This record gives sequence, C-alpha cells and structure tokens, in this order.
Amino acid sequence: MTELPQTESPETAAPEAFTDPKAALDRLEALYTQATGFLCEGFQSLIAGRTGTRRLRAYYPQVSITTTSFAHIDSRLSFGHVPTPGHYAATVTRPDLFRDYLTQQLGLLTKNHNVPLIVGPSQTPIPLHFAFPDGMHVEGALVAQIDRPFRDLFDVPDLAITDDAIVNGTFEARPGQPLPLAPFTAPRVDYSLHRLAHYTATAPEHFQNFVIFTNYQFYIDAFCALAREALERDDNDYESFCEPGNLVTPRGALGPGSTRDERLPQMPAYHLKRPDHSGITMVNIGVGPSNAKTITDHIAVLRPHAWLMLGHCAGLRNSQALGDYVLAHGYVREDHVLDADLPTWVPIPPLAEVQVALEEAVEEVTGLEGYELKSIMRTGTVATIDNRNWELRDHREPVQRFSQSRAIALDMESATIAANGFRFRVPYGTLLCVSDKPLHGELKLPGMATAFYKRQIDQHLQIGLRAMEKLRDMAPERLHSRKLRSFSETAFQ
Repeated sequence: MTELPQTESPETAAPEAFTDPKAALDRLEALYTQATGFLCEGFQSLIAGRTGTRRLRAYYPQVSITTTSFAHIDSRLSFGHVPTPGHYAATVTRPDLFRDYLTQQLGLLTKNHNVPLIVGPSQTPIPLHFAFPDGMHVEGALVAQIDRPFRDLFDVPDLAITDDAIVNGTFEARPGQPLPLAPFTAPRVDYSLHRLAHYTATAPEHFQNFVIFTNYQFYIDAFCALAREALERDDNDYESFCEPGNLVTPRGALGPGSTRDERLPQMPAYHLKRPDHSGITMVNIGVGPSNAKTITDHIAVLRPHAWLMLGHCAGLRNSQALGDYVLAHGYVREDHVLDADLPTWVPIPPLAEVQVALEEAVEEVTGLEGYELKSIMRTGTVATIDNRNWELRDHREPVQRFSQSRAIALDMESATIAANGFRFRVPYGTLLCVSDKPLHGELKLPGMATAFYKRQIDQHLQIGLRAMEKLRDMAPERLHSRKLRSFSETAFQ
C-alpha cells in the first residue's frame, strides 16, 4: 500500500482580536498572502524537482465575532448586523480585491455590536488552483511530471463546500459550527472570480459596482463609443476604459483606438472605470436564460450596488410600436433555470429606487414626461421564456397565459437577471425596447432590424447610463433595499 505523504502547512498563527476594522483587514491580507505564497512556492519547487514529494496545505483566513446580546441598530439599515446573539464567522479570499467592501462591512459590525473582530486561519483549505495569481495556471504537462496523484499533494476545488446554501437561505449549521457572516464562502467566491475571467476575458478587479447586461453586440459598440467620448470630456470622474483581454486605455491616452482580439469570449465585458469602482460595467450576455444565470451567479460575489437589463423584446400589445420602451414591474418566470434555487412562487418585486431612476432617465433623455411619456413607454409585466422559437408552436396556449398574466413584453433574459438579483440581494431593474411584434405580424427581419438598431440603440443606452448615474448618487445604504432581505440574514451585504 502506498504511504500517504506527510502534510506540511505554514506556521499556524494564533487568532487575534481587533477593534479597528482596517487593522483587522490588514491581518486578513497578511494571512492570505502567507497562505497562497506558501502553496505557490511549494508547487514551483515541486515541479522544479527541488523538494521531495509532500502534501502542502494552507487555509483561508477567517474573521469572526461573538455577541451575547441583541444590537440596537438603525432599523433603516438592511445590513451590517447579525440577527441574533451567537458566534458568526466568514472565510475570506482576495482581501486586496474586496478591501473597500470589507472595510465597510467590518466597520458596521464593530459599530453596531461593539465587540472585537477575531482574525485567524480557518479550517477551510485553499485549493491550489485558487492560490495562483493572475496569469499562472496548473499546467497539465507539468503536473504529469509528478509521480504521485496530484490530489495526494494539494487540495483541489471541492464542490461539497462550494455552493449557494447561505445565500439561498437553506444553510443549516452543524452543532458547534459558527453561523455565517457573509452570503458566500471563500471557495464559492474564488470559483466565481476564476469563472468571470474565463467568460468575460477581463480580470475581476476591473468590474465596477454598476452593471448593465445586454443581449446584443450593437449595444456594446455604442457603449465603447460613449466610453471613449466620456474619457475625452472633463465633466466626469471616469479614469479609464477596459476591454476584453484586460486592455486598459487610461484617460488622455485614447489615440486612434484599441486593437481588439478577434476571438471574443463567450460573454465579453467592458468597464468604464472610476477610482472607487463606482463606474459602469457592460456585459454582452448573448441570448438565453442559461447565460443570464451563469454571468449573474458569478458577478454577484463582487457585491455590486445594482444591475440592469437593457435589451430587446417582443411587444405583445397591438398598441405598442417598434422602438417603444418597456419598464418591467413584474415578471412571468418561464425560464426554468432558477427553479431549484428560487421557487417560481417567490414574487420578484419592483424596487422603487431603481424604477424611479429608470423612469426619470427616460424622461430626461427623450424630453417627454408625465402623460406624454406613455406614448413611448409602458410599465408592466415581462414574460421570460426558454424557447426562442415559441412562435412555431400552437399559439393558443402560450398566448392565453401571457394574456392572463397581463404581460406586455416577452424576452429570454430579464426575469432571470431580476430573479438572481433578488436571490443575491443585488438591486435590479429592466428597461427593454420593442424590436418586433410577432403576434401582430411584425417579425424581426434583417432590413427592418437594421433600421431599428441605427435609430434606437444610442438613445436606449444613454437612458441606461443616466439611470446608473442616478443610482450611483444614492447612498448604498438606501439602494440596498430591505425588500431583498429575509427573516434571518448575514451581516455582510
């Protein structure tokens, strides 16, 4: 029988108590750097043959609190406090990336509960794949040089502890296990950070706190043009523009334009950046609810302040015209991809702050207001389905359902994005543009679509950007609505 290799870990650090959130964060970062450095150095030594075969293991850092009394908190605040007395903990990854977020969350904990923050190593191993800095990978050819099974030597990603049980509200702590402080564990966050880089071809640090999703490259082209124009003006705080391939163009260095990689990723992302991550990210998610769920599953770990869907839809009412806007205030969820995580009987409410920002943005960009606004925009229910060619089926049954639901528009992504916003406590909204009316004989045909795109996309995008600027002007405490919080929530937003 093969003898198992001896396990070696970094020198164990004793937990420390902190009353200063920034000092606690510095300690978290030091522990994380030590742990990941240990794993990376050990892997490189192993591949180079400079060390014998041994098992290397390092652990995520952890922050915890223990409180014995209920907190007296500002009841208007939806996060920053634990629901009941007890012992709470969260594993932490990439404290450098999440420094601003963690500073706020830890600061609220100490303010609301007046207890120390305990920082030390957790009992959750860091998979080697998640320890490597950007640009380094566990290459198969290198691993093949090792004469022992790779999993005997390093921890690898473990799906048994990489799930959404906390954020879904289904987590049940084992006896003696701390309650969660954060909606995601460190392995779950690391999984998504790596997926984001894969799907969007941009590193997580480029993502901004205000995210727009679209289902057409036309919108991306318009966004790139508007982003470059913004960097040439002096009336804003945008500092740079990032495109797939982590191609960053700083203010004052636009030149003739960038050279794009012809092989775009599955869901390319573009980032108009501000110093405090309060800029705007736009992602072309393509078509369908599966893509919509995939990208929002991963962006959610970055804890953005809002995301919006700007896309095209089928108008279901004869009174609608091509180019009209639809502001969603409800959703018929026939996308099915979230049924196991968020049952369809859960309502997805409209969020007042987002609805008002979108309506005001439409008024400002179009110049219409009040009763006149109704001539180009309707507020109502959007139905999201998973069958793009639903028109080829017998119309009677789906049309009857759409009529009973009072739906005014049909698409394939909006309800998914809104439902995942609700699930992940990320403020959400939807503003669609009618591009065809299949029930009334106006199908999306090439010539008609081209003229429509030229006329409408710039205005639609400008509305979305204006709405995001309005949301950015709100305090995060106001934007993160209590509507998104359940009976018993994690302290971290």
